[in-house]
Amino acid sequence: MCSRYHRIDTCNMVNGTGLRTVIWFSGCPHHCKGCFSPQTWNPCSGVPFDFEAYCEFMDGVRESYCDGVTLCGGEPLAPYNLETALGLAKEVKELGKTVWCYTGYTYEEVKDLIKDIDESTAIVLLNYMV
Repeated sequence: MCSRYHRIDTCNMVNGTGLRTVIWFSGCPHHCKGCFSPQTWNPCSGVPFDFEAYCEFMDGVRESYCDGVTLCGGEPLAPYNLETALGLAKEVKELGKTVWCYTGYTYEEVKDLIKDIDESTAIVLLNYMV
């Protein structure tokens, strides 16, 4: 399954410090009580994260006013979103911007999540998103 998302905000000042580009991923296995975006829980909701969405996201990131990005949703670190989230985080950090990730996983669970992925990807996750 490829990543899906609900929306991309290219000038958001609510979900992190400064002005940020925010992506709302689709799908969340946690279903936390009091979640502020339960409409994103279904991994089949939203639209596919395709090249056009990637360009929209990165155009927002490259704006001089953009301080960084926030990955939220849904669950950015769900198995069906993890590759996309990591790729975006890496590119954003290479541009010298910050990455915030709202996740329902604990730090210990994130470490377990990455034990089955290659070392370079694990390093990206631990260094760029935690």
